[in-house]
Amino acid sequence: MINRHQLQAMADFVEQQGLSEQTLGQLRSQYAELHFTWCMDDDINFQFPVLECNDFNVFLVDSRDHCSTLTKDPEVASGVVFAEIFPQ
Repeated sequence: MINRHQLQAMADFVEQQGLSEQTLGQLRSQYAELHFTWCMDDDINFQFPVLECNDFNVFLVDSRDHCSTLTKDPEVASGVVFAEIFPQ
């Protein structure tokens, strides 16, 4: 489970530090129970992110079943995807 305050704190941290493996490593240390992924926004085939930021969108991952899927439900979320947006 990820609450809205945690999610916003994570997004704020990534906005301040920049989206990088080092930043995700720091999040992994702080939130050891969660999984963090970095990809390109156009790699995501999901209608709406749970948060939209200037340089990235944020999606939630549900890993309860055999395969991980994206979800909008923070109650079942076990991970966060930061999907980087490139200017067009």
